[in-house]
Amino acid sequence: MSKLIKKNEEIEIMRQGGRILAEVLHLVATEVKPGVSTAYLNDLAEKLLKDRGAKPSFLHYGKETGNPYPATLCTSVDSAVVHGLPSSNIILQTGQLVGLDVGCWYQGLCTDMAITVAVGKISSQAEKLIKVTKQALSVGLAVIKDGATVGDFGQAVQVYVEKQGFSVVKQMVGHGVGYAVHEDPPIPNFGQAGQGLKFKTGMTVALEPMVNMGQSDIKVLSDGWTVVTTDGSLSAHFEVTVAVTDKGCEILTK
Repeated sequence: MSKLIKKNEEIEIMRQGGRILAEVLHLVATEVKPGVSTAYLNDLAEKLLKDRGAKPSFLHYGKETGNPYPATLCTSVDSAVVHGLPSSNIILQTGQLVGLDVGCWYQGLCTDMAITVAVGKISSQAEKLIKVTKQALSVGLAVIKDGATVGDFGQAVQVYVEKQGFSVVKQMVGHGVGYAVHEDPPIPNFGQAGQGLKFKTGMTVALEPMVNMGQSDIKVLSDGWTVVTTDGSLSAHFEVTVAVTDKGCEILTK
């Protein structure tokens, strides 16, 4: 457990890196519009991070597998849940959703963040999906504090999402973050209150509900990265990096 706890000075570095990450992601989001390629969004994210003294944490991630992630930004369009690969051949069109997920290294520590953005005017159901997914994250954050469990978070998210008529992705989880892109503990978006590891003050974690309009089942495409809904339904994703405190949690990516 001790290796999961960050020192105050480390959290301060993550706070600074998180501010950079949030600024960059929101600037990239303003460029989401019909006719824009996802490769353009990726290149912009990489430039903006480097201009601010940060380094992409996703670029070349997973080198040991022989299939490293080839980009800075994950761009997951419509039925893509997470890890969508940017491409000059993917041109955004009105009515689509795109999940933007990015991480950065800043002074040796890592933060992670994601949002889902509408491309022009979208359907009312797609709007609801974005709203519910964003709110699910807020509902989950409200239970995070020293002594709360991973199951407390998962149950809060799952119950809220399912009451709205959507489903949570169960094969992908949130995670610890800071010294590495992915650390323990895994943090599912479903569960049972009181179960699982307890959050402790000083832990830094990336919390990330992934919500499908249809069924929860997912699959990975032949590129080895892009995760999509099995039934082809729309999916949305929001993520923040937080530091656990005695009374709650502090969002570091804002």
